[in-house]
Amino acid sequence: MRPVLGVTLKVMSALLFTAMITMVKFIGGRVPVGEIVFARTFIGLFPVLMLVAVRGQLTTALKTDRPLGHVLRAVVGTSAMAMWFASLARLPLPDATAISYSAPLMTVAFAALLLGEQVRAYRWASVAIGFCGMLLIMSPHLGDFGGDGSSRAAEGVMFAVGAAVFMALAMIFVRKLTATEQTGTIVIYFTATAAMLSLLTAPFGWVMPSPHDAALLVLMGLIGGIGQILLTESYRYADASTIAPFDYTTLIWALIVGWLVFAEVPEWPVFLGSAIIIAAGMFVIYREHRLGIDRKAAREARSPSRA
Repeated sequence: MRPVLGVTLKVMSALLFTAMITMVKFIGGRVPVGEIVFARTFIGLFPVLMLVAVRGQLTTALKTDRPLGHVLRAVVGTSAMAMWFASLARLPLPDATAISYSAPLMTVAFAALLLGEQVRAYRWASVAIGFCGMLLIMSPHLGDFGGDGSSRAAEGVMFAVGAAVFMALAMIFVRKLTATEQTGTIVIYFTATAAMLSLLTAPFGWVMPSPHDAALLVLMGLIGGIGQILLTESYRYADASTIAPFDYTTLIWALIVGWLVFAEVPEWPVFLGSAIIIAAGMFVIYREHRLGIDRKAAREARSPSRA
């Protein structure tokens, strides 16, 4: 294991994903969401395929015994991506990003409800506290649904929350797939299926982008694909419990970009709510790590001695 390299790759992927969502926000008011999702997934597929091919794993990565599982994961993941992109067009970048960090907390709840995982009081308390933080972030945007722009912000909040729910469900599907499928297989089938699903929205209002917007769409897809590769590679060099906390660096980059590029200065509920969500998420990561250590110790205690 090379944890420093793993963390470095994780932080680099966070930077690239921040650049990607910044481009989404730039073009979100001019290009339909389905078209943006198609550019992100179709163009982003090429860097992933190139990496798998260079490793000589293309043939094995395309083999799967669970095509339906990949389709369901793609439907859920594509829905999450579409809602996420729709929220970016309606909310300040830091606000939308902060709400998305409730997804890991929702995953804890879904793991208990759908996978039958045992979740004890500590993690349930963290989930409840995290949701309180999410409500704080949402509060400045839920005043009313009038016609002065508040309606658009409120819609953005609903899209962001919906995206977090579907992100959490996608994590559950990925957990189930990783029991039998390679990482490359999961990424390739998701990206390819998501591209096909988003292509179905073409009859419903796609536009011919300007040269500037077309360049942003291509760059966004490439950056997203490379970010996905770096994220996947980071887990080759460090434990998930080591890397996971650095996912929150995306919020730092989003705050900086929102301020410098879009002149977005979050209100105090966003800062406080973000801090609460991050604290709750970090505690869940810590508990998952401790439980992993406890389970390993229990397995070793049951195993015959190899002395």
